[in-house]
Amino acid sequence: MQINRLRTLVAVVELGGFRRAAESLHITQPAVSQQIRQLSGLIRSPVFASTGRNLRLSPRGEELLRYARRMVALNDEAVDRFIPQSGQIMLSIGVTSQLGEVLPEFLRLLNRGMPHAQLSVRTGSSEELAVQLTSGQLDAALLLQADPPAAGTDNRELGRMRMAWFGRPAHGERDALPLALFPEPCTLRGRVREALDASDVEWRVAYESSELIGLRSAAKAGLGMTCLIANGDELWGLTPTVRPGLPAPPEPLPVTMALASGAVPDEFTGIAEKAFRQALRGYPLVSADAGTEHGTEAGSRTPPRADGPADDHSPALATAAA
Repeated sequence: MQINRLRTLVAVVELGGFRRAAESLHITQPAVSQQIRQLSGLIRSPVFASTGRNLRLSPRGEELLRYARRMVALNDEAVDRFIPQSGQIMLSIGVTSQLGEVLPEFLRLLNRGMPHAQLSVRTGSSEELAVQLTSGQLDAALLLQADPPAAGTDNRELGRMRMAWFGRPAHGERDALPLALFPEPCTLRGRVREALDASDVEWRVAYESSELIGLRSAAKAGLGMTCLIANGDELWGLTPTVRPGLPAPPEPLPVTMALASGAVPDEFTGIAEKAFRQALRGYPLVSADAGTEHGTEAGSRTPPRADGPADDHSPALATAAA
């Protein structure tokens, strides 16, 4: 079925006549009549039981109208998503879930600098987002992982994020330390394992989840200790771990703005980097070479704490972290 014929049917019914539909669609009234006849031929039944002032659909016409409305709406939604209006730019951006709270400030600043951009945002683990970036599903991503994405991307390190232990597992100090971890592949998981093994700390996986909210809930419930960005107590109300013999948390992980080469306009790069840096102020971000916290240098502020229903950052944000 041609979408124009279905759109014509919807217009005739909603506007109450062939003439009004023709004016709305910028076609002639005979063209409207012809499209309705063509629909009648497709369904092998008259679309209208009566026309003119007593416009009334036939039973088959009423059934066709229900499909027509859904198909026209879905068509228009797809066009809006994949074919930007004249002058618009479409950008697909990913943010690792542990840094999901930067999104309101980042989007505000990006919209100020590029009000003509149509944005699509998703979150997930850094490893997942890096794959989506190199496969063309994302134009840019804010990642928290040891290695930048593969060749074909422009990577800009914004600093390194300090990590910390959280949670007070309900177990004896001599027992194997229960951990709440992200599943493989995961840079942070590997770093946690290395830190504990190097200190001869016995451990076991007590809880595993690809969702950030799952690890936070497990830590709060005492199921296991976890390792997340160092301001997890301020952001999510997590309890820092206090345990004799516990080694220092893993070394700070690079925070990288990665861009798909040739996929973004030149103006986006500078605006996005500035917006990400501003949104990251107040986070425990240290310089890769100087070791000083960026928040201290720039006048730190505490990022907004996510409590209550916002704890999962909506379905789009409650995905795996780095």
